[in-house]
Amino acid sequence: MTTAPVVESNLPLPLIRKGKVREVYAVGEDRILLVASDRISAFDVILEQPIPRKGEVLTQISAYWFRALQHNTPSHFVTADAKDIIRAVPDLADHEAVIRGRSMLVRRTEPVMFECVVRGYLAGSAWKEYRTLGTLAGEPLPKGLSESSRLDPPLFSPATKAETGHDENVTLDQMRAALGGDLADRLRDLSLTIYRAGRDKAAMRGIIIADTKFEFGHAEDGELLLIDEVLTPDSSRFWPADEYEPGRAQKSFDKQPVRDHLDAERAAGRWDGESPPRISEAIVRQTSERYLDAYRRITGSRLPDPL
Repeated sequence: MTTAPVVESNLPLPLIRKGKVREVYAVGEDRILLVASDRISAFDVILEQPIPRKGEVLTQISAYWFRALQHNTPSHFVTADAKDIIRAVPDLADHEAVIRGRSMLVRRTEPVMFECVVRGYLAGSAWKEYRTLGTLAGEPLPKGLSESSRLDPPLFSPATKAETGHDENVTLDQMRAALGGDLADRLRDLSLTIYRAGRDKAAMRGIIIADTKFEFGHAEDGELLLIDEVLTPDSSRFWPADEYEPGRAQKSFDKQPVRDHLDAERAAGRWDGESPPRISEAIVRQTSERYLDAYRRITGSRLPDPL
């Protein structure tokens, strides 16, 4: 069974902000509603076509992890069940078709303005820097590593949050200077603990979590909470363990088909890297299937069909 993609939600709640993928709504003074659309961005550009069910996958994988990790860290998660959300916010009763599966009610926090990145394998921007300079965020790494090499122990690699463009990798000392040593060290230790717990659980499902980013925020009472999304295909690199081979790029359960296509289009001079590009229906379908496969592998069950 299929459902029409949701490109944008328009709910009868105060809109706090609209991101590349999500709309964020105020629910009273102490809660917010996160609604994940099926929009997709690549290279900081939002594509014209949505990816069916992508928003549901991001929301429900996050909900799975918030529940699975509750003994490792407190979080802002309240519920991702549409019936529970409507009971809490009756004004949404006529909007169940939009919010079902893709909405999460959470506690409001004051976000910490750093991305808490943990890298268990050398990939992406980390591999590019290492290949050129032998460093990560300016810090030296062991010699002789290859692309996709396992990093043991995992590395905490914070980054600044960028409103536009790419986040910038920084050192832990730079993070300490901005936040204070106690908070920075706590974020490092908590991020590594959460990553190891998620990595070990995913490994039992045949998934390697190569790297990921966490976000944290302070609740009104000062409690530090895990927020936003957690261990999803958009915030992490998931690799199939049975196909892992260091020394090359790995197959991943995310929007890689879109990135590969746009890379080829830009190299051929058919895309300027800025205007919203179009992709084929085949790539849309392949990308949707990858997201759904990630959900199935991580949780051990299929994403429920829409009603």
